[in-house]
Amino acid sequence: MKTIGLLGGMSWESTANYYKYINQGIKSKLGGLHSAKIVMKSIDFAPIAELQQANEWGSMAEMLTQDARDIERAGADFILICTNTMHLIFDEVQSGVGIPLIHIADPTGEQLRQDGKRKVGLLGTQFTMSESFYKDRLNNKFDIDVIVPDVGDQQVVHDIIYNELCVGDIKPESKRAYLGVIAKLQSKGAEAIILGCTEIALLVNENDTDIPLYDTAILHANSAVSASLK
Repeated sequence: MKTIGLLGGMSWESTANYYKYINQGIKSKLGGLHSAKIVMKSIDFAPIAELQQANEWGSMAEMLTQDARDIERAGADFILICTNTMHLIFDEVQSGVGIPLIHIADPTGEQLRQDGKRKVGLLGTQFTMSESFYKDRLNNKFDIDVIVPDVGDQQVVHDIIYNELCVGDIKPESKRAYLGVIAKLQSKGAEAIILGCTEIALLVNENDTDIPLYDTAILHANSAVSASLK
């Protein structure tokens, strides 16, 4: 079994789910008392969130690269950055370490393509929805057309993530707001919705809507299980 490296804490709420999903996956594959071999570095999210708001992505790339090197030195065979937004600096972090990183969009794109979904809606932080790094990867690598909410709805989705979900505050009215945004994307032709922030599944799940939801945290974690057992 290979050792999985997790760069987490952004936020710890979703990183805790990564740990759970990966160990559940290993147990499902191997049975008995098996659990995953994991090296985790969980960082303080507050300084990162401040740098995000200031668009200081270079500073964040330096910080996360150092964290990834620590994980590599601790014995990990590959690394997952346990957040969608920080994949904006994926290439910079990957270039700074000698072990592979698994991009969070790749297992999502593979599953969407396998399921025959060609046009999908994307929810996430405003960075993930408005910047091209995530949409372009899905389009260029998997030939998937990605649509996002309008600017006003993007702000609603973003604010709920940072002000509520990242601190574990789950509100019924916020679920209703998200389901309204999902319904609009569905009316624009979305065949599925990517939960492109690892906290969103804390608020909405497949029982809340009739359109398929793709939880990037689960798919990312499952890819780590597969890679660890190769």
